[in-house]
Order: sequence, then structure tokens, then C-alpha cells
Amino acid sequence: MIRGRAGMGQERSHASTASRYNEVMNVETRPYVERSSHYLTQASEEFAQGDYLQASEKGWGATAQMIKAVAEERGWDHSRHAQLIGTVRQVVEETGDQELWLSFGAARDLHENFYEEQMGAGDVEFHLDQVRRLTDRLRALIDGD
Repeated sequence: MIRGRAGMGQERSHASTASRYNEVMNVETRPYVERSSHYLTQASEEFAQGDYLQASEKGWGATAQMIKAVAEERGWDHSRHAQLIGTVRQVVEETGDQELWLSFGAARDLHENFYEEQMGAGDVEFHLDQVRRLTDRLRALIDGD
């Protein structure tokens, strides 16, 4: 969960993890990973301030940037929204990790929430946790873990 200081500490670990990945990822991939980490930090901050709409959109942004990082690392086009979906689908097929698809659905729900304001604090919190799981798994693919 992302409550209080625990969530903020978790975000700091994302930033330190991003620096570790800078050592192994290609120069074109790095900006996407860094933006993803930055957006996760912003999502926690917005959530803590009670701005669930902005927290939702930052959660989606973190997801989209990490998917772009995976696509970039593999040489896949990622210039359109549909290609992000295709990237996740391909990674799920390759890895057999269906949880990636489910977590991606949670991220898409956050994106929709930004426009429709359908979720309360508990739902946003749960979905942001799913985004963290997804971005961590995708980051591990970039690193080769």
C-alpha cells in the first residue's frame, strides 16, 4: 500500500533502482525508465495530498513510460497508444505472466479515472499498487532478471 511514509520510501527505492538500471540499459531506454520512476513518485505525492485524479493519471503515465522502455529496448515501435497494448500483449505471450495483463488493466482503469472520476481513495490506492507491481516486473525484463 502507499500510505504515508511507507509509500514515499517505496518511491525512493524506485529512484535508486532506476540508477542501477542506468548501468545496463541502452541510452534510448533510460529516459522512459526515469520518467516512469518520476511519475510513480508524483503519484504517491498526489495521493497523499488527496488529489486522486492526478494520482491516477501519474500512475497511468508511469505505466506508459515503462512499457515504452520495454518496447524501445526491444526495438519495437511505441508511438501510438495501441502499440502500448500490443507491447504488453507480446510480453505476456513471451513470459506467460498473466499478472502483467491484469496489472495493465488496473493502469488503464487509472487513466479512465482521470477523466471519469469513478474511484475513491481505496480503489486508487489498490490500482497504484498494481502499477508498482507492473512497472517492477517490466523493469526486471529490461535488466534481464
